[in-house]
Amino acid sequence: MKLWGGRFGKPTDQEVEAFTASTSFDRRLYRQDILGSAAHCRMLARQGIIARDEAVAILGGLREVLAELDEDRLPLGPELEDIHMAVEARLREKLGDVAGKLHTARSRNDQVALDLRLFVREAIVATVESLGDLQGVLIDLAERHSDAVMPGYTHLQRAQPVLLAHHLLAYFEMLQRDVERFRDCYRRADVLPLGSGALAGLPYPLDRESVARELGFAAISRNSMDAVSDRDFVVEYLSAASLAMAHLSRLAEEVVLWTTAEFGYLELDDAFATGSSIMPQKKNPDVAELVRGKVGRVYGSLLALLTTLKGLPLTYNRDLQEDKEALFDAVDTLLGSLRCLAPMLRTARVRTARLREAAAESFSLATDLADYLVRRGLPFREAHGVVGRLVAYCLDQGRDLPRLTLEEYRQFSPLFEESVYAVTVDSSVAARDVPGGTAPGRVMAALADARELRQANLAWAREAAVRLPDDSLLTAES
Repeated sequence: MKLWGGRFGKPTDQEVEAFTASTSFDRRLYRQDILGSAAHCRMLARQGIIARDEAVAILGGLREVLAELDEDRLPLGPELEDIHMAVEARLREKLGDVAGKLHTARSRNDQVALDLRLFVREAIVATVESLGDLQGVLIDLAERHSDAVMPGYTHLQRAQPVLLAHHLLAYFEMLQRDVERFRDCYRRADVLPLGSGALAGLPYPLDRESVARELGFAAISRNSMDAVSDRDFVVEYLSAASLAMAHLSRLAEEVVLWTTAEFGYLELDDAFATGSSIMPQKKNPDVAELVRGKVGRVYGSLLALLTTLKGLPLTYNRDLQEDKEALFDAVDTLLGSLRCLAPMLRTARVRTARLREAAAESFSLATDLADYLVRRGLPFREAHGVVGRLVAYCLDQGRDLPRLTLEEYRQFSPLFEESVYAVTVDSSVAARDVPGGTAPGRVMAALADARELRQANLAWAREAAVRLPDDSLLTAES
């Protein structure tokens, strides 16, 4: 009989049992469930709600169940409904009726909410660590190729020369915003719902604050009805994950482009590429393509949960069972993408000579020539027109700007002098000496700031990890 089956006169229909069971995916929460139960049990004993020897027995049983689950020795069939009932049922098999005292002053509603918050906190810490690893790779690449120049693009057309390090730090900034979003999400996930009961609170002298301290939560929930039905923190994780995956997809797209023969800017290590079953010469950037492709899964998870939540009345509804698969898949997809992209980029070979060659092509210095004329007194719009006509002339003649003679330059403006030949890729980059610009000094300063930000991110993750509960909760208090 089900642990909740007292008022029912017949067993659950087998199709319904299979349809409603969640052990196939929520078994992933077993550690969170057991540690949450241990903290609850210890509080019940401290408050005199259950006897100390009962708590000792329950904690010992929970240790055994945890070991069985860690070693995959506990079969979880659909008849067990969910991981919470599975743990309690196994505890009852081990301890008998005393196991039933664990559920005193607790509902599955606040228990599930607790497990999910514990999981999300751990996921955020792991995500921030992995984002920090990728940030570190971008910093290392930028430092290793600090003087490498490349073409910057708009509309996927070559536009102006930039430092490769400047380009890489643009992705660092994206990832930094991702870190900040996840850290902000952590703050709202860091609230203990346990003690809310099914929806109305509980008629026992609970010490919710002590449970929060043991589980490392910064606060306790203020409203029991909201606490059991709130999934905003899951939506926030999925939203932050969606933006992070969008950033990873943009980076992956550039890896795909840069490794083509048409660009030739990057070569991937063999360990992070695949071949063709029919074309022996192929070296495909499958990791980057899969990262780009997996973005849709995370977007889908976000939309699925938002749709689930949009019409739910207070408080708990079984619809909320649908939150877990979406969350688990998004966490796995994001972490998997981060953990493949970082070593792929770390081991890639940057073709700096090809980058510099491309930076000087396609009239990338046209804006610098217009600025050259502006410094000699010509209004920018007139200078823009002069250089536009110069470009048209070069296209007609099959020439490039640096190869024009001074006489040819002066056909378009008498303001051109011999100094026009000092306009080069390097002078173009150096001229952008403003905060946020691509000049070498500004980029070196930005790299120093990036290193500090990354260290702060990793320090936050270490501090947050220390607050996460561990197996010491399974030991009875003296």
